[in-house]
Amino acid sequence: MIRRIRSVLRVRTRSGFLLVLLFGASFAAIPVCALLPSLWGFVAASALSYLTDEWLHGKEPEFIGRMAQLRLNRILRFLARTAMLLVLADRLDAPDNLVITGLIVCGAQSVLLMLYTALHRSIRLGRVLPVVVRNLHLSSIEIPKSPPGFLYDRYLRKLLHLDLPMHAGLLAGMVTGQWRLTEGGYGLSLLLPVLMLIALLGQFRRARRMPRRERIIEAVNLQLAEYRPQVALYFSFAAVSQDFMYQVNMWIETLEKLHLRPLIVLRERGAFRFLSRTHIPVVCVPKADDLAELELPDLRVVLYPGNAGKNVHMLRVAEAKHVFIGHGDSDKLASSNRVSKVFDEIWVAGRAGRDRYQRVRHAISNDAIVEVGRPQLEPIRMYAEHTPGPLPVVLYAPTWEGWSDDDCHTSLIPMGVRLVRMLLAQNVRVIYKPHPLTGRRSAKAAAADEAIRDLLRADNRKRDARATAAAVAAARPGLQDIQARLDELSGRNRTGDDAEQTRTGRIAGGDGAAEWQALHDEWHRIFWESRGAVRHNVILKSLPTLYECFNQADILISDVSSVVADFVASLKPYVLTNAGNLPDEEFRAAYTTAGGAYLLDRECTRLAEILDSVRAPWFDPMQPHRRSLKEYVLGPDTPTSMERFNHAVEALARKAEVQQWEQQSGGALPAPQWERHEEPEARAAFGWFRRDRDPAYFGW
Repeated sequence: MIRRIRSVLRVRTRSGFLLVLLFGASFAAIPVCALLPSLWGFVAASALSYLTDEWLHGKEPEFIGRMAQLRLNRILRFLARTAMLLVLADRLDAPDNLVITGLIVCGAQSVLLMLYTALHRSIRLGRVLPVVVRNLHLSSIEIPKSPPGFLYDRYLRKLLHLDLPMHAGLLAGMVTGQWRLTEGGYGLSLLLPVLMLIALLGQFRRARRMPRRERIIEAVNLQLAEYRPQVALYFSFAAVSQDFMYQVNMWIETLEKLHLRPLIVLRERGAFRFLSRTHIPVVCVPKADDLAELELPDLRVVLYPGNAGKNVHMLRVAEAKHVFIGHGDSDKLASSNRVSKVFDEIWVAGRAGRDRYQRVRHAISNDAIVEVGRPQLEPIRMYAEHTPGPLPVVLYAPTWEGWSDDDCHTSLIPMGVRLVRMLLAQNVRVIYKPHPLTGRRSAKAAAADEAIRDLLRADNRKRDARATAAAVAAARPGLQDIQARLDELSGRNRTGDDAEQTRTGRIAGGDGAAEWQALHDEWHRIFWESRGAVRHNVILKSLPTLYECFNQADILISDVSSVVADFVASLKPYVLTNAGNLPDEEFRAAYTTAGGAYLLDRECTRLAEILDSVRAPWFDPMQPHRRSLKEYVLGPDTPTSMERFNHAVEALARKAEVQQWEQQSGGALPAPQWERHEEPEARAAFGWFRRDRDPAYFGW
């Protein structure tokens, strides 16, 4: 029952639910204390409602959003508290003129809030750029500095809290009978927002000097003309969730190793907050009309990690070849979707991907499918390099519930809680890493996810909790410091709005890559060492990464997803959940990655037997199947995936160049035209390219 209530209220944690109860109780007590009247009861209830309201904004933002949907937004809550304060003053026989003045002050504060909001909105809209960039230098246009944070950031919270002098003065007057305190409080509650409004007016005049849209696009085009991008990664998460940015981040390192010049094109402004570290130029163009005005004459290949409606805005570029590269190779529909027919080519990891598309009859041509491997899998350590710990480590990484109500899409709903209970009974160490979107659509999935976390927390308390908790606490400051530096290197901690970040942005160099990788490795070392060898871990954030969890695990339990296909690269044992209890032969025939998997039924009756493959590795009947499956799913080890990916990009770029030349000249492209060359000064202007590469790899 409590879980259902939490789900309806969108409260994800127990501590958050306790705060919600305190908040509700204190807010309900305010009118009661005002009408009784009870002065000290009102003071306590009002103070508690203030504090819990603030805490909930930080701890449970989804609950605050739910309250806003129910028309209980922050402005209404503050006005209700003030109204009840005036009711209390009237009930305690405060002077009528002070009560009336309080009403006037409250009304004046509302008017000032509306004026401030209108002015703030005008400044904010005026600072919205048609194109937001990273790793490009737009010094040629003068973008005004962002207004100071105390005037611009979270202004509504600050203005609403300026009712505190009024509340404190009126309550002090009722306690002491010194009504001058009340008058002083009224004056402060009016004077402070007036001063803030006057200060913001000065910022409004500066914001009116923002460059025009045409000038900004012209400046971006000048930078792109100097850089001359040849390959673009294009991505839109539409209105679904910013968490989908992992689909871009997984390709960044691969893009940085391309021989041709890459560019990242994003379509949603919120994407920058989730973009990982890169020195590749990035442009974010929310509107299709603005995207159409970007000049990319050298662009030859566009890569698409996802199928989104906004892809059509880039597919219109006829001079380039368009490729669906996906965000993982799995047996899900997304990895063999008929929609992929709109692309010139579809790049898959291995033969399994080709065969998957061939099953979509009369949709995808065999010639349009290219096997390029999975360049991202380099950090995954092989089974032979793995050192087992004192307890078997089981990584449980279920997928999310998807867009349909099929409860077998994720194992969480039909069997997740039962599976974790049985794992704990087997005395193993569990690393639980759910999909980032788990629980977003299904209340059942959210409840199962929370129940699993509760089980692991409870079992951790039995496993030398004091020593482990002390180590975790001791490591936390160091991890936070490293995380702050990683965010700085990736650009995630930049202050100000998009215009301010673009104003202060510069061309990135490659010097920070080594530091970033060293810090990344150090963060993981400290994290795993502090957790010890027996503690269960719930992984919800971007760090530790999925592949680092692979390296810690002895065995994976997951659903049909790209996680399994990637784990195959390690050659470690893995388990696929068969929540529908299909016959083994039917399940293996339906899902390619099941060829090397142990299959786990909904009741988990085979779990103990499966874990024997870890406890007694000589008894691992699926090992030879995993070895043959690896090449079938991910392709051969030589040439490397990066070499194959680079070759595929260059081959398709050449094809696009040849076709464009033939259309323009009516003849074949002369060989010398395709000799690669690039002016040293142009390469130096974007100096992050590796100097040790053959110069012939740069440019056409």
